[in-house]
Order: sequence, then C-alpha cells, then structure tokens
Amino acid sequence: MKVTKKSIEIYHDNNGREPFTEWVKSISMSDRSRIFSRLDRVESGNLGDYKPVGDDVYELRFHFGSGFRVYYGEVNNQIILLLCGGDKSSQKKDVKKAKVYWKDFINR
Repeated sequence: MKVTKKSIEIYHDNNGREPFTEWVKSISMSDRSRIFSRLDRVESGNLGDYKPVGDDVYELRFHFGSGFRVYYGEVNNQIILLLCGGDKSSQKKDVKKAKVYWKDFINR
C-alpha cells in the first residue's frame, strides 16, 4: 500500500480570518503541541482516527483532553485544508461551521 504525503493548508475566509488558527490558539500549549504532532503525522500520510461528517468534510478525532476534533477537507488527495476545530461538546455546531467553510472554499 502506497502512502500519499499530504500538504497542510489553513482555510481563511474573504476577510483573512482563520477559524482553525483562532481555535488552536485558544487551547492549552500542551494540547496544542499534541495536535500539531498529529498534524505532522497527517502530512506523512498517516491520518489516524478520522471519519467523514458529510459534504466532503472530515474530522480528525483526538482521544485526550475534552475529545478534540479538527475538521478538514481534502483537495485532490494531496492537500489537507484545516477548516476549524473544537471538542466533543461543540461537535454539532463545529460540523455545521466546517461545512460552511468548505463550501465557501470550493465556491471561490
């Protein structure tokens, strides 16, 4: 099985706002470090625990802290576009936002 390396990019809206960056800055340094460590593995092609949430949006699931989630879309099986993040308690709201961000990206 061939592993496809990925590039990671961060979604920004028309005003330059980056929901993922805003979220990741709001969590503790130790949790942030663990999330970035996982994103390094994602770049190597190892997505780990993830699942589709609909409309071509996926969630990376983290099993520490409050059940962190990072929502993303994939472009041409090469680019992982980080849309936003959250935790288990805000999952439904975060999925809706991620789908809006993904649709915005696709329509530009």
